[in-house]
Amino acid sequence: MARVVVDVMLKPEILDPQGQAVQRALPRLGFQGIADVRQGKRFELEVEGPVDEAALARIHEMAETFLANTVIEDFVVKVEEPDHAAAGEPK
Repeated sequence: MARVVVDVMLKPEILDPQGQAVQRALPRLGFQGIADVRQGKRFELEVEGPVDEAALARIHEMAETFLANTVIEDFVVKVEEPDHAAAGEPK
């Protein structure tokens, strides 16, 4: 099975109160030098069959109509390469 990842982030012009809260908390926790934080969502989809242009088009449609609110969010669809080392398989 192949894995397709959909990363969803608020558009740059949309305020991100959760990201701002994290950014304000970091110095109190001893993490310095972080100028900005934006929070998003990550969806990992295990796809049956080949991840061809038709499958990617369906996933793009899914992201556009269900996974992301395209009025305030942008999204990126990408195919994730299998990690053979993690699975104990030779490369």
